[in-house]
Order: sequence, then C-alpha cells, then structure tokens
Amino acid sequence: MQEAKSIFSIQTENDFSVKALEVFRYQAEHNLIYKSFIENLKINPTEISKLEEIPFLPIKFFKQYDILTGLNAPEKTFTSSGTTGMTTSRHLVSDLALYHYSLEKCFEQFYGPLSDYTIFALLPSYLERTGSSLIDMVEYWIEKSGRPENGFYLYNHQELYENLLAHEKTGKKAILIGVSFALLDFVEKYQMELKHTIVMETGGMKGRKKEITREELHRILKDGFGTTEIHSEYGMTELLSQGYSRGDLTFKTPNWMRIMIRETEDPLNYVSIGKSGGVNVIDLANVNSCSFIATDDLGKKVSENQFEILGRFDHSDVRGCNLMVINE
Repeated sequence: MQEAKSIFSIQTENDFSVKALEVFRYQAEHNLIYKSFIENLKINPTEISKLEEIPFLPIKFFKQYDILTGLNAPEKTFTSSGTTGMTTSRHLVSDLALYHYSLEKCFEQFYGPLSDYTIFALLPSYLERTGSSLIDMVEYWIEKSGRPENGFYLYNHQELYENLLAHEKTGKKAILIGVSFALLDFVEKYQMELKHTIVMETGGMKGRKKEITREELHRILKDGFGTTEIHSEYGMTELLSQGYSRGDLTFKTPNWMRIMIRETEDPLNYVSIGKSGGVNVIDLANVNSCSFIATDDLGKKVSENQFEILGRFDHSDVRGCNLMVINE
C-alpha cells in the first residue's frame, strides 16, 4: 500500500473512517487469508461503506495461518508467550521500520519525546524467550531515549532499586515498565517514593502469582513505589500499536487505532457506550498484516475514545499481556 505512513496524520473521526475503509479494501484484495475469510462470510468488500460493516478476523487465525498482506517477505516474526505445548500466535512483520515509527509516534502522543525519558525495564519472562514484540518495543524506546542509564533487569532487584533511587535524585523523567508479577515481587522487598518516575505495568501474572484485580494490583504498586498513579499498556503480539492508561484504569488509543465493543452473542453487532462485550481492534499500523482483529478480550467503552479491559473470554488461552481477571 502506498503512503502507509499517512495513517499517522489522522486527526479527525472522518479521517480515520476514510483511511480505515481504504486499508480494508486493500487488505480484502491483497491478504489471502483475510480475503478467504471475507468470501466465506459472503461479504462483498465493495459494498462496505462504514466501520461497523467491516468483518473482523478472529485473533486465533494468527495461531493457524501466516497473516500477511502484500508480497513483501517478513523482516521479523513476533510470537506470543504461552505454556509448554500451547500453540502460540505468530505475527509476521514485513516492515519493521513502520512498526518502530508507530511505536515512537504512539509514545509521543501520550508522553512526549522518548529523549526526555530514562527507561528502566523489568520484564524477566519476556527477556527469557525469543520473539517478544514487547521486548522489541522497549529496545526501540531505549535506542531513541539514548540515555546511558537505560537498561533491562531480570531478577537483579537490588541493582534496579539503587539505580531508581540514584536517578530520582537527578529530578529527571523516567519510566519503569514491568510485567505485573515482577513489579509485585520487587515491591515485596523494596519500598520507595518515586516523584519523577512513571511506573507502567503491562499485565501478566503467568501463573507466577495469584490473580488479582487491576485495582488491587495498582493499590499495592502505588503503596510500594510511593506514587499517586500506576500507568498501564494495552498491547499484544498481533498488534503494532498500543493503548495507554495514565492511572485511571481506562485506556486511550493513538489516532490510528480504535476499539469497538461487539455483542458476545452476535459478533456482527456492537454494544453502546457503557455496556460490555468482546473487544474488536482496528490498528491501521497493521497495514501489512490485518488491521481488523476480533480479540478474546472483554471490555467496554466508557466514552468515545476511552475503554476498559474487563478480562478474557473463558474459552481463551491464558497468554501474554493482560492476563489479569478484572472485575466490573
């Protein structure tokens, strides 16, 4: 697709609708799996005129097929985490530069330039395997940040504690991004009061700890880190964009990404604001794979551009990000 980066100039809802329909028609023609899926639904892509009519590809297809739009060979393959013997998702990325550009633009929309921040990453379960899109994301953050204090941490909590305290004394901005169980392990041993560091959890208990609500998780982390809020990231292997929560448990998306909440019993219809259902994601950065994905997450919109994640469908595999059971 020509001018893929034009998605990052989207400003209005009309801009988004026009570009999303353009991407849909392109993928309906040039993505063999998506094209077959649409044909099996007996849908004529040329008759689709609004977002609500676009068919969303079930996320499980990323476990069964190579989802690729166009003829370019993959530059990198991201894989989801999972327990031994579990079939994992594979996201073939044929334009890694576009993904990285999306990462940077998304971060800037919510937090400003990456060069303003030092990045501390506590992501042991992701570092200990290959193919993690989250690790790739944080590696790119670190590269663009360019700070010598940046770094990943496995289980060296004492070193992280000392480095966080030292950085706090500089009064400069920092982000500590961590998987939930690792952040909980950390605050069990170390208490501090962070005034210049954003603490961001990515979800994920991975059977390492008893599952708790996100509210309880944030309460424990706020007490441990001495912060007034805990930020969250909403992302997954099958997406190239992320949603962010800045402490109120509701997520917002960048201008080229949208969340739609489908009815659980009738996935071709959508619920109104305030009602829960299945989470459909439009991620236009996925122009070279599939931008229209029906996830296994349960959620609800709280306003036109804000949403909550409530949990997962019972039949879904336990996997990667956002494994928490969230109470309504």
